Amino acid sequence: MHVSEPEVHMLLNDVLERYGYDFTGYAPASIHRRVNHLFQADRFPSFAEFRYRVMTDPKYAIRFVEEITVNVTEMFRDPHFYATLRQEVLPVLATYPLIRIWHAGCSTGEEVYSMAILLKEANLLHKSVIYATDINTSVLERGRKGIFPISQMQQYSRNYMEAGGLHDFSSYYTANYEYAKFRKDLGGKIIFSPHNLVTDGSFNEFQLIVCRNVLIYFNKTLQDKVLRLFCDSLEPLGFLALGSKETLNFTSVSTKFRQLDNREKIWRKNHL
Repeated sequence: MHVSEPEVHMLLNDVLERYGYDFTGYAPASIHRRVNHLFQADRFPSFAEFRYRVMTDPKYAIRFVEEITVNVTEMFRDPHFYATLRQEVLPVLATYPLIRIWHAGCSTGEEVYSMAILLKEANLLHKSVIYATDINTSVLERGRKGIFPISQMQQYSRNYMEAGGLHDFSSYYTANYEYAKFRKDLGGKIIFSPHNLVTDGSFNEFQLIVCRNVLIYFNKTLQDKVLRLFCDSLEPLGFLALGSKETLNFTSVSTKFRQLDNREKIWRKNHL
């Protein structure tokens, strides 16, 4: 037994009206797969009971949101991207008295801590603030703690070295049984906060916005809406960094940006 497309649509409208989470603009195939995965995993005998549980149990509704939102991330993911940030973007940011960075859809925060390490190595962390936002409050809590599985550190260390890391990666955390806890001076410059890209507005003017591998889950209309939000939230000459399968080409804001001359998905907003 599975949840049909009309039923998924009905459920998403329910969740929007009842809780204010808008998933109606997400790519249908991806969301259909995730809703069905949850339906099967929690062994509901019928769609009616599944729907009733989502609508009447706010705790379960949070589980629903967590399953629907995608939380796949790692430190220094795509090392060449971070090497490009280090070489081409940070020297520009260094010219500002205060650096404001927004990580949108930050998930559990691995990429946010990667950014803090880059800033630290460029001697810029002391004058930076990183806003890390996600729709999913439980992943933000994990990010806030700065604690990640020790089993991942070998891979993260390799990524860090490939991204041009300057130190021994293990100097940034203390290992404790199964977990690695990252240094306080890194987390101290990160503000974790809930933000819904679909319904919430701009809250600051940034010199760099990083939103990687989030837009691929949105339909074209929603992608355009979010990209306009980013455009409005960037200072003139600010940078926007997207995931490897994402682009500004053929979007409503494409004329307002110029892509950097490299293979990475980093654009710079025009002066005017």
